Amino acid sequence: MKIDKQVDPDDSQAPVSPLVFRLDSHSGVPTYLQLVQQVEQALRLGYLRRGDQLPRVKDVVASLAINPNTVLKAYRELEHKGLAAGRPGQGTFVQAAPRAVDAEELAALRGSLVSGWLAEAAAAGLDDEAITALFQSALRDFRERRDTPGRPRGRGERRGRREAVA
Repeated sequence: MKIDKQVDPDDSQAPVSPLVFRLDSHSGVPTYLQLVQQVEQALRLGYLRRGDQLPRVKDVVASLAINPNTVLKAYRELEHKGLAAGRPGQGTFVQAAPRAVDAEELAALRGSLVSGWLAEAAAAGLDDEAITALFQSALRDFRERRDTPGRPRGRGERRGRREAVA
């Protein structure tokens, strides 16, 4: 996903969305769902806030060469989730957003992830898919430990054998 301010030379009066959609044709994820996920991610990371306008349907169609109904389906899904609302003749706007972490804190977390864990994983020879699989497995383990009452957490937890969970 690329976050940019765009200037539309054909329509200087129209509000501009800070979001630019990108598609991954090899992901196996339906196009409309990729759009939904990118909006959700932008909301979580604080790139979009309540009141921000999503890219206009005609702009998304022109930039991605997709059917307008695909964009409309994604926007309907966002409306169904309570994250966006359409305003006739004006566009689709962010209606609600999950609590976002401060941008500086996110940047610090991202930096430590990139220079730490991801660098170590790449140095160990893991490719992108293996890194993703390992991260998802670790996240599931983290959630299980966090959500299991009475289970020791953090530094007090005894280190022992590892379970392979895919």
